[in-house]
Amino acid sequence: MPDLEPTPGQTVGPFFGFALPYPGDSRLVPPGSAGAIRLHGTVYDGAGGPIPDALVEIRQADASGVVPRVEGSIARDGVFTGWGRAATDPGGRYVFTTIEPGPERDGEAAFFAVTVFARGLLDRLSTRAYLPSPALDADPFLAGLPEDRRATLVAVRDDGGLRFDIHLQGDEETVFLSYPPRS
Repeated sequence: MPDLEPTPGQTVGPFFGFALPYPGDSRLVPPGSAGAIRLHGTVYDGAGGPIPDALVEIRQADASGVVPRVEGSIARDGVFTGWGRAATDPGGRYVFTTIEPGPERDGEAAFFAVTVFARGLLDRLSTRAYLPSPALDADPFLAGLPEDRRATLVAVRDDGGLRFDIHLQGDEETVFLSYPPRS
């Protein structure tokens, strides 16, 4: 057996276009249903260019602030599971059809938990997309961030619903969260 040379570790993707998307992955609720909104945006790299092969996942509470505990998010069958996945298009854009989440706890603002997978990343990135509201000023998590960084976590209302752009690096870098390692 010859001596084997170590090789560098693999990064995430780019394999999203054929391996992870599935029909209805970004539709948490049917378009046009009561309370349906669009959560959309663009994923940017450190140079400010769009990332055409990223994957964005969201996890959210329902309108009353309860995070669903439903198995089988891939086969929703009309049940709101609070989870969705969207691949970016060639312009780095993603879109979800969902509902606005309610706050999960008193004193906190409502948010979408967001995970990003992209080429060149050794692991996923996690962040939050907060709904714009007066509750942002009192949210304990946001209050713990420098004031000039909070805006990177707040979605903006526009004609298309809620826009949340994600910047992986650079001057406008989105605040990303770290979690303890999984065992």
